[in-house]
Amino acid sequence: MRISFDLDDVLFVSPERYETEPVPRFLPKRIFQERLRKDTPKLIHTLQERGHEVWIYTSSFRSERYLRALFRAYGIRFDGIVNATRHNREVQRDRKDRLPQKMPNYYRIALHIDDEKAIHDNAFRYGYRTMRVYEPDEHWVEKVLQEADRVDHLLQKNPT
Repeated sequence: MRISFDLDDVLFVSPERYETEPVPRFLPKRIFQERLRKDTPKLIHTLQERGHEVWIYTSSFRSERYLRALFRAYGIRFDGIVNATRHNREVQRDRKDRLPQKMPNYYRIALHIDDEKAIHDNAFRYGYRTMRVYEPDEHWVEKVLQEADRVDHLLQKNPT
């Protein structure tokens, strides 16, 4: 199963409001200023160990190269990355009607984790599954893993 994560306020969080991962010593802090939510590496590795593909799907214009380098410093390798540039090129293309800023089903993403209510509200209309993670929560890893298990079970029962 393919699972994607938004970045801002989901994986990248403010240290003033959230617990964060320790910054790797060798990470150039002037270039890589984002801070990872506590237990992000554990969550990503657990999902991958369970056989899931884990992607980033962000509406930011951060480059794939930048994101791969940043997460590599934390020992994380993503299976795919969709940023605003890729989304606009592949999903929006030359359509006159404006599509939502994220369309996880276009990339066969079975579950998208995001903080924005609008993304969550669009899920039913555009046919994708989402989970909102938007507050500091010491149990966020367990909740994401439970939702991934639930969706995976649904898909195995009713493959589409």
